[in-house]
Amino acid sequence: MDAVALSRLQFAVTSMFHFIFVPLTLGLSIMVAWMESRHLRTGDVLYLRMAKFWGKLFLINFALGIVTGITMEFQFGMNWAEYSKYVGDVFGAPLAIEATVAFFLESTFIGLWVFGWEKVSPKVHALSIWLVAIATNLSALWILLANGWMQHPVGYVLRNNRAEMVDFTAVLTNPYGWLKFLHTTLSGYVVAAFFVMGISAWHLLRKSRTGFFKRSFRMAAWFGLASSLLLFIVGDFHAAEVAKTQPAKFAAMESVWQTEKGAPYNLVVIPDVAKERNAVKALRVPGMLSFLAYHDPDATIKGLTEFPKDLRPPVLATFLSFRAMIILGLFFIVLSFAAVIISKKDRLEASPRFLKLMLFALPLPYIAGQLGWVVAEVGRQPWIVYDVLKTSDAVSRTVSPMQVWVSLIGFTLIYGLLAVVDIYLLAKTARKGPEPELSVVGAVQTGQEV
Repeated sequence: MDAVALSRLQFAVTSMFHFIFVPLTLGLSIMVAWMESRHLRTGDVLYLRMAKFWGKLFLINFALGIVTGITMEFQFGMNWAEYSKYVGDVFGAPLAIEATVAFFLESTFIGLWVFGWEKVSPKVHALSIWLVAIATNLSALWILLANGWMQHPVGYVLRNNRAEMVDFTAVLTNPYGWLKFLHTTLSGYVVAAFFVMGISAWHLLRKSRTGFFKRSFRMAAWFGLASSLLLFIVGDFHAAEVAKTQPAKFAAMESVWQTEKGAPYNLVVIPDVAKERNAVKALRVPGMLSFLAYHDPDATIKGLTEFPKDLRPPVLATFLSFRAMIILGLFFIVLSFAAVIISKKDRLEASPRFLKLMLFALPLPYIAGQLGWVVAEVGRQPWIVYDVLKTSDAVSRTVSPMQVWVSLIGFTLIYGLLAVVDIYLLAKTARKGPEPELSVVGAVQTGQEV
């Protein structure tokens, strides 16, 4: 493997590992803030116990996310120096804002939330976790606006053999970036909802602190249903934006090889990559693909054969990842809806099979999120900045394959160790459960920390 392939593999390994932690941080921060706010409004100690317990899991995940995110930025200078020189003027701006505004806001108030239980008023303490949640999502916004610019570059000119920003407002309001932000954050909310429901299901199957985990499950079920429905809607708009700005990626997502007017949507397909023809079809919905892409059933979908072979993305990986992501997204809506109904009827303890299903479904939103990034990044190839800079031209010229091999192996070993530590800490904390109710009630009555 050459330096380009190895650098791509290394960045894929580090970014996909980092994204194990990001979605849970996005969603769980909001859920913990919601729980503490419910305690503040109702005075119910159970909500405070929930905020404390799920907050511990949030902090473990947050810490690992910080550690794994730092190394990604180093790679822009080490492995992707040509990329940094060519587009750093544009790409660096939102990343700098993320670091100096969102990250510092997040870091400051998470410290206040962790150490301020007895030192600030309940309202200020609840406000601090809301500011953490807002800052966490703002951090995602700036990063995804930067990535959205790579997908659909706007507000720049090519001058002196590099991209220079001329319109920051265009970068800030890039529709592709905002749709990517909404799509990514909502997928994180689904991850958090299924995380809470999965752990709650584990305890309910063991008849452990049933009152606590039934309420946790119910809140997560509503959160998951709202998030999964919104995710599906935003996903439709995002796919339409891809069709408009990245037609080659869209063709790969749907395995469309030949240009078609009024293209049908194939519910069951087998992509025929070798013969470069449209997928073998079954259960066709006439005109549906054109309608989904352009909101016009007679619109023309450009096929992959319209693009030179060297500008076509890898079709099979993009197509399969996209289809699997959609199927999982629909599955999340069904499961969340069932979770709302069963928990509302107080039938959770009487539904062990459903609880087992929710336990085994816990990792599925993580998988769906990773598949989404495969679609976004593999489907963009061969471009690192779409239609501006190829990936092969962005790698550092002085990096040798051996150097990348060494760092790749090092990252893999370190990240593997971190994964073991993270899973151990999360599992240990999740199995232990919340503090006993009597000790919490006594602490509240005496004004002590809960």
